[in-house]
Amino acid sequence: MGAADRNAEALAADLRQRLVERRRAEAAAGRASGDELEGAVTEIVDDHAAVLSEDRRARIRELILRDTVGLGPLEQVLADPAVTEVMVNGPDEVYVERGGWIEPTEIRFESDGALRDAIERILAPLGRRVDELSPMVDARLADGSRVNVVIPPLAVDGPALSIRRFAAARPGPDELVASGTLTAELRDLLAEAVRGRRSILISGGTGSGKTTLLNALSAYIGSKERVITIEDAAELRLRQPHVVRLESRPQSVEGRGEVTIRDLLRNALRMRPDRIVIGEVRGREALDLLTALNTGHDGALSTLHANSPADALRRLETLALMAGVGLPHEAIREQVRRGIELVVHLARSPRGERHVGELGQVVPAVGGVGVREVWRR
Repeated sequence: MGAADRNAEALAADLRQRLVERRRAEAAAGRASGDELEGAVTEIVDDHAAVLSEDRRARIRELILRDTVGLGPLEQVLADPAVTEVMVNGPDEVYVERGGWIEPTEIRFESDGALRDAIERILAPLGRRVDELSPMVDARLADGSRVNVVIPPLAVDGPALSIRRFAAARPGPDELVASGTLTAELRDLLAEAVRGRRSILISGGTGSGKTTLLNALSAYIGSKERVITIEDAAELRLRQPHVVRLESRPQSVEGRGEVTIRDLLRNALRMRPDRIVIGEVRGREALDLLTALNTGHDGALSTLHANSPADALRRLETLALMAGVGLPHEAIREQVRRGIELVVHLARSPRGERHVGELGQVVPAVGGVGVREVWRR
């Protein structure tokens, strides 16, 4: 950031504070409209920066409005289509991810308060809020991006904000082959499996591309099938004509109104689905999924955090046991063996590249269930 830009930022911050103080002092009834705000910004810039050129005054007006009704300094990185994730670790540290690499930026907020203001402007249109009583929030923006916020006292060094962005159009199977995530051979194997209604679990770590692959594989679901998707934050962009999208809801500040993935899955079974697609299995809904897969609802697709196909099955067993219905471990393992047919495991290289490392078939094994390697990179 050059000296001219820093001077413009400083002047805009000073004039914005003057604007806030002036409007607080005014005896205005109700909330100012966008047009009134723009007029007030123009007036205060003309009053205090008349000696500057029109281009400079326009830039300062833009900065004031950005920090008043926009997302403040984050506007400039969110305008960059190459940025896939924004990570704010307090007012003085902002990182972005481009092309799978995390890199620092020169972006700074004036204070914790300025960062909190930006967070409030993100959450307000979503009907969500974050405060000392509810210091964490996870939500979905209008464009499908996911936003997560943690504030003090849980976030020790100031408010922490992350925004994971998703393109309006998700890459299809052929595009994943072109990018190196899949090979042509593996794409054809998975296409045959999806068309053949085999239940597939996609495993991997955070940011490995599980949801992207899940979305791509859904392209092989028949166009005449009724598909129900269940997610914490609706990220999938299925291309089938008959899709019902369900999204969970956290409890309110008063502790009411929560609708879990498990609730949605149970209800989805009453909605005459041909296919059930679960964005991620991470809790007690694992038992309901296994029950569905063992009672005629085949061809399901889902993701799960795990380090390998074998670990994915063990974690699925553990999550199902968390349902607390008293089923013996052996019964859960049998449901896993009969319900899940294939596990696709994704890995992310140190350079940020994402690729499928292994495809395994679920088979009986000594002590319960195992994975037979079908394909390995």
